[in-house]
Amino acid sequence: MSDSHDDLSVSDQLGKFIPYLRRYARALTGSQNSGDAFAAASLEAILTDRSVLDGTDVKTGLFRVLYGIWASAGAPVDDTETGARAKAQKHLAKLTNNSREALLLYTIEGFSYGNIATILSVDAVEAEELVAIARREMADSIMGSVLIIEDEAIIAMDIESIVADMGHRVTGIARTRDEAVELGQADAPDLILADIQLADNSSGIDAVNDLLTELGARPVIFITAFPERLLTGDKPEPAFLISKPYTEDQVVSAVSQAMFFSSTETLNA
Repeated sequence: MSDSHDDLSVSDQLGKFIPYLRRYARALTGSQNSGDAFAAASLEAILTDRSVLDGTDVKTGLFRVLYGIWASAGAPVDDTETGARAKAQKHLAKLTNNSREALLLYTIEGFSYGNIATILSVDAVEAEELVAIARREMADSIMGSVLIIEDEAIIAMDIESIVADMGHRVTGIARTRDEAVELGQADAPDLILADIQLADNSSGIDAVNDLLTELGARPVIFITAFPERLLTGDKPEPAFLISKPYTEDQVVSAVSQAMFFSSTETLNA
C-alpha cells in the first residue's frame, strides 16, 4: 500500500514539473519540437524504471535524467536554422562545456549549486564555476538593442535599468500592443522583452507576433506570473520565459542567452 502511495506522489510531482522540464529542454536544444522530444524521452525512462530517481528529490532527478539523455545523444541543438539563429549556434560551440547548461539550471530553473552538481554529474564547486564562466562568456559576446513591453511603470523601469546596466540600448517602453508596434517600427530592436497582459487589456503575445511579422525573426523573452499557461505543449511557445516575481539574476541570464541563442518561435494568441 505504501508503495502505491509513493508512486502516486512521484506521479503528481512529475506532472507539476513537466512544464519546467520542457522549458529547459527547449532552451538546451534551441527548438520546441526537439526539446519536447527529449522531455518525453525522459518521462518514458522514468516510467520504465523509477530507480533512476533514486538518491535525489523528484525535480532534480527528472532534470538529471533529461540532461543524461541529451548529453548521451551528443548534446544536439537544432542545426536546420539559417541567418541569426545559425550564427548564434556557432557561438554556442565556443562556450565552455556545461557552462550554459549550468547557467540555465541556476538562474532560470532555480536549482542550487548542489542540485546542479547532481544533474550535471560534477561537484558543487565546479557547478558554481560553470555558472560564472557562462555569464562572462555570454555577456562578452553580444550587445544590442531591447524593446520593453510592460504596462507596470515600476517593473518597466526596473527592467530598463537592468538591461541598460548590462550594456544594451533600450529602444523604448510600450504599455500597449499599439505602442509596441509603433516603437518597434520606429527603431527595430534586436530583442523584445514582453509582459503577457498589457494596460488596455491587449495581449503582449499579440504585440510580439505583430512585431515578428513586421520585423522578422528575433529573440523574445516573456515575463508572466503564470508561466504554466504558456507551457502546455498545445501551440508554439517561447524558449525564454521568466516567472513573476523575477530576480535581477533571472533577467540578466535570460537576456544574455536570448541575445546569444535566438530560439523563440512566434506564438499563437
